[in-house]
Amino acid sequence: MIQGNSTSQDTTVKIFTYLALGDSYTIGESVPEEDRFPNQAARLLATDSIHLAPPRIIAKTGWTTDELEAAIGEANVTDTFSIVSLLIGVNNQYRGRSLHEYKTEFTRLLKQAIHFAGNHPDRVVVLSIPDWSAVPFAEGRDRQLISTEIDAFNAVNKNISKKFKVHYINITADSRKAARDASLVAGDGLHYSAKGMAVWAGKLAGVMRTILQ
Repeated sequence: MIQGNSTSQDTTVKIFTYLALGDSYTIGESVPEEDRFPNQAARLLATDSIHLAPPRIIAKTGWTTDELEAAIGEANVTDTFSIVSLLIGVNNQYRGRSLHEYKTEFTRLLKQAIHFAGNHPDRVVVLSIPDWSAVPFAEGRDRQLISTEIDAFNAVNKNISKKFKVHYINITADSRKAARDASLVAGDGLHYSAKGMAVWAGKLAGVMRTILQ
C-alpha cells in the first residue's frame, strides 16, 4: 500500500492524506462541509476500510488558475500527500480568459500537484470542469456557447493530464444532467447539490481505491 504522508493509529491501520485543489466546486459552495465531494469520497473509502485524514482543501469560490496558484504559494504547503486532486478552470471560462493562458497555468498547477504527491503522477487525479450551462443561473445566456467553451477548456486539461500521466475523471457529462434533474442543483441555482456531487465523489473514490489498496 502507498503510505505517502500517512500515520499509524496502531500497527495495522494506515491513515492516508488527501489534498484537494480547486474552486467553488471543490470547496462545495452552498452545501455543508460534509457534503463537499472530497469529504464524500473520504467517507466512501472508509466503508472499504481505507482511512483518510480529513481532506485538506485549498479552494475558494471564484478562483481562476492564477488565483489558485497564488493561494497555494501563500499556504506554504510543505507536506506530501497520498492523493492530490485538481479541478479548476470554470472561472477562466466565465471571465473570458484565453485557452492559451489556461494551458500555461494549468500545466504549472498540475506540476505542483504532482510535487505535493511526492512526485508520483499516479497519485494525482484531475477532474474535468462541470458545465454550468445546465443550471438555472445560465438562464438567458448562450447555453450552447458556454457548453462549447467548457468542452474546449476540458480538451486542454485532458491533454495535459495525459501528457503527465495522471488520472483523469470526466464529470462534465454528469453535471449536464442537472438540466433535467433539479435535485442535482444547490439552492443558489448555480452550484451542485450534495446529490450532484455524490456522483463525482463515487468516481473519485473508485480511482482513489485503486491507488491506495
